[in-house]
Amino acid sequence: MPTPTKGPRLGGGPAHERLLLANLAAALFTHKSIKTTETKAKRLRPVAERLITFAKRGDLHARRRVLAVIGDKSVVHELFTEIAPLVEHREGGYTRITKLGFRKGDNASMVQIELVLEPVNPKPKSAKKAAAAASQDEKPAKAAAKDEAPADENAAELELEATPDENNGPVDENPTTVEEVEVVADESDASADEAAVEADAAEDDTK
Repeated sequence: MPTPTKGPRLGGGPAHERLLLANLAAALFTHKSIKTTETKAKRLRPVAERLITFAKRGDLHARRRVLAVIGDKSVVHELFTEIAPLVEHREGGYTRITKLGFRKGDNASMVQIELVLEPVNPKPKSAKKAAAAASQDEKPAKAAAKDEAPADENAAELELEATPDENNGPVDENPTTVEEVEVVADESDASADEAAVEADAAEDDTK
């Protein structure tokens, strides 16, 4: 909202000043440039830039807010459809005031106020700012890599445990110990001895 100014108002009263500024804003949006006194131009600048900010929003509520100031629908339509797209990427400073000298007769300071509709050229970043921005971008990436590394190591360990060994064949779910192997070997030797004794007894019987 424009900052209230001290001292006498333009025109005869508050309502007259409001209508005067609305007419000046409508003329500025229509012709893109007008000549007026320096006092009126400085009072017009915040009003016009506020209306342009509403136009950049582009919604119905913003259009109604502008119509509450400027009653001409054709001017409002031009503001929203032609001027707002041209200043879409500009962050303020939609008007420019140029001094023209003094008016003959009352010696009033005359200026030209115009809309700044040139395309915005972004300023190149300095080396220090670019390096600082790059370092800030690298910090989150490094933190994310550190968080992902332990998870990857755990997953690799689980895969190694789950996969069978190619040289030794599939992993036995119930591996036997050395003692169990020795017991099985002893039992097989005992059974072989018994078979040999039975064979000798059978030969004696035949004789």
